Amino acid sequence: QVQLVESGGGLVQAGGSLRLSCAASRFTFSSYTMGWFRQAPGKEREFVAAIKWNAARRDYTDSVKGRFTISRDNAKNTVYLQMNNLKPEDTAVYYCAADTVPNTYRSSYDRADFGSWGQGTQVIVSS
Repeated sequence: QVQLVESGGGLVQAGGSLRLSCAASRFTFSSYTMGWFRQAPGKEREFVAAIKWNAARRDYTDSVKGRFTISRDNAKNTVYLQMNNLKPEDTAVYYCAADTVPNTYRSSYDRADFGSWGQGTQVIVSS
């Protein structure tokens, strides 16, 4: 059974930075596109970023472009989300997820494309 464990969340002031990590196990991590999603209180879970299995492509939602960077280390089975210049509207629970199909490129991302999820890590950005 796929296991994804996020860490690195916390409370930070606006303009600050956090680095989220997601440790993966029990599947062939290096074959799967990995994504980060977030869910703010009272809102739908939304796509944040994704990285292709070989890191050849990275995609971001418009609101985080230029501030967030997704990366991965296939030797460590870990995906990261570096978040800089954080804003109060970034406050949410952040989830990492693995694509349902290995070695698949998608032109856009939806929750339904990701079949395995972590438990989430809370990020709170104070103004």
